[in-house]
Amino acid sequence: MKKLIALGLTAAMAASLAACGSGSGGNTATEGATAAAQGNASDNSGAAGGTFKIGVIGPLTGPAAAYGIAVQNGADLAVKEINEAGGANGIMLESNAQDDEHDAQKSVNAYNTLKDWGAQAIVGSTTSDPCIAVAAETSNDNMFQITPSGSAVECVEPDNVFRVCFADPDQGTASAVYIGENKLASKIAVIYDSSTTYSSGIREAFVKEAGNQGLEIVADEAFTADNATDFSVQLDKAKEAGAELVFLPIYYQEASVILKQASDKDFAPIFFGCDGMDGILTVENFDTSLAEGLMLLTPFSTTEDSSKAFTEAYVAAYGIEPNQFAADSYDAVYAIKAAIEKSGVTADMDYSAICDAFKTAMTEISIDGLTGAGMTWNASGEPDKAPKAVKIVNGVYEMQ
Repeated sequence: MKKLIALGLTAAMAASLAACGSGSGGNTATEGATAAAQGNASDNSGAAGGTFKIGVIGPLTGPAAAYGIAVQNGADLAVKEINEAGGANGIMLESNAQDDEHDAQKSVNAYNTLKDWGAQAIVGSTTSDPCIAVAAETSNDNMFQITPSGSAVECVEPDNVFRVCFADPDQGTASAVYIGENKLASKIAVIYDSSTTYSSGIREAFVKEAGNQGLEIVADEAFTADNATDFSVQLDKAKEAGAELVFLPIYYQEASVILKQASDKDFAPIFFGCDGMDGILTVENFDTSLAEGLMLLTPFSTTEDSSKAFTEAYVAAYGIEPNQFAADSYDAVYAIKAAIEKSGVTADMDYSAICDAFKTAMTEISIDGLTGAGMTWNASGEPDKAPKAVKIVNGVYEMQ
């Protein structure tokens, strides 16, 4: 059954883009983070309460691997931490991550592999188009699915799918509101990928809200995955139009190329992105000084006090600081834990019965997560939490 999709901003988003406070929720995902081992969580089939199997799907190889690997690591870290604390109602968790290479059909193949493994819930897919494809399969099977970062509206259309991140329209609208309210610029250029649901959806909402914020769109330039190496035309039009800020609702790989080519043209506006920008500081052979001053909306920053324990545990386990996608995935696993505890499901139940129980439980839980305090979900699968903005200063994210 299809759900009504909540396209508007939550009250918190409309009212403020300030960082989340400490809040109070029924379950706290940030307490006592400990270092996790590399790879999938170990088998706990001998546990008294049994084992609950969580399948994780994302691009572990290829150009979007920074997202998928972070999602795998965040999920594994949460599973290990929960198990060390006694599990969920005594049930141990086990995770198994499969690579989809940021490809829709391969994502479906990964889901089928996980279903054969005995998955009882899915964390994923990581990116929007693969997530939409997998959601069609999980809906047909009635398997519970929570995507950490699939932001397209269509990702959560089936009533068995929830998400941790904000939907594309909310990201686009919130970006325009933030730029307008903070008077960052008045003349705006947009460069977006018209071949992806993610980029097109954010761009559409941003342009719609820009007028309400007194922002003038002086250039609105598209590219596609087939020509994502030369942005001379788009940058020249933005520069000639006098753009003071360039909005980039795109993934970090293309953004790194745009920043390099803009520098070559001596074009130095403010660059502003969304969650897909997270990861730009890890691009191989990219001069990170080119990202100095870049801003993005993100629900997570390693510089927050609430992120300290998680960040330390993540660095100890994986040798790199976590990004938003790791935090999203970590929160997704804690949402599953909370849903297990709220619904009272047992590890020996089949995934369809678990899914039916989770559909109700997800609307009744609240967690203090890394990406939001007092985070809740509505029946449409959308989270309610406040977004935050960060700026890259001296090579690190700084809360604004």
